Amino acid sequence: MNERQLEKMRDGHGFIAALDQSGGSTPRALRLYGIPETAYTNDAEMFDLVHAMRSRIMASPAFAGDRILGSILFERTMERTVEGKGTAEFLWDDKGIVPFLKVDQGLESESHGARRMAPIPDLDELLQRAIGHGVFGTKMRSVIGLADRIGIESVVAQQFEVAQQILAAGLVPIIEPEVDIRSDQKEAAEDLLRETLLHHLDRLDAGSEVMLKLTLPEQDGLHTPLVAHPRVLRVVALSGGYSRAEANDRLARQRGVVASFSRALTEGLDVDQTPEQFDRTLETSIASIYRASMT
Repeated sequence: MNERQLEKMRDGHGFIAALDQSGGSTPRALRLYGIPETAYTNDAEMFDLVHAMRSRIMASPAFAGDRILGSILFERTMERTVEGKGTAEFLWDDKGIVPFLKVDQGLESESHGARRMAPIPDLDELLQRAIGHGVFGTKMRSVIGLADRIGIESVVAQQFEVAQQILAAGLVPIIEPEVDIRSDQKEAAEDLLRETLLHHLDRLDAGSEVMLKLTLPEQDGLHTPLVAHPRVLRVVALSGGYSRAEANDRLARQRGVVASFSRALTEGLDVDQTPEQFDRTLETSIASIYRASMT
C-alpha cells in the first residue's frame, strides 16, 4: 500500500470525485453532457465519448489534488490514458489525486427490498491489474429500497465478504450500500443500515480499515458513530440523485463526512462549452463541493 496515499486519505482535506459510470449509467451521463444516444452506434463509440468527457475533466486545471482527495474510475477508464499516461498514474503522479477502481458488476434482482451485487468474476485478477496501475482502493455498490432487516443484512454481509477479499489483496475497499432517496422508508432504512454496519465493523480484524460511501441521511449526524469507528478510514457521501445544491446543503450538516459525488460534480458541464467555460463551470462545482466537505 502506498503510504503517501494512505496519509492523504486519512488526513487530507477535500472530497472524492466519482468518475465511474459504467455501461448502464453512461448514456444518461452523456445526455447530461449534451451528447444524445444518436451520436454513437455501439458500446465502443459510447465509451470513447465518455472517456473524452472524463479526460477533459481530469485534465482541467480546476481538477487538482488541493481539493480532490481521490477519484473513482471505471475499469475501462483505468485501462485508458489521459494526456499520454495511464489514467490512474496520471491522477496520482500529475494531479496528486488518489485513484480508486469500481469493481462491482451491477446488481442482482430485488429481494427483501434490497439489491445485492451481482457476482464479480475474476476479482482477484482485476485487483492485481489495479495494483499494477497504482490504484489505492476499490468501490462496490448495492442498493437498499426498504427498511427490511433481512435485505439490509444480506447486502451488508455480502459487502463485507467481498471487502475481506479486497483487503487481503492490499487495497482499501469503499463499501457502498446506497439507500434509494426515493424510498418512502428511507429514514428507517438508514437507521437499520447504520446498526448493521456497526455490527459488521466491530467484527473486522484489528488493523483492517474500510471506507463507507453512504446516502445523505434524513437525520443529521446519523453517521457520526461510523466516522468515529476505529475500522473506518473515511466516510463519504453519494449525491444519489439530489441536485448539487441540495446535496451540498445536506452534506454540510454531516460533520466528518466528505463528498463522493458523480452526477452532482458534473452538473452544468456541456460538450459544446469552450475550454474557458468548461473550466469555469467545473471550478464552481468543485469549489462548492469542497466547501460542503469541510464541516
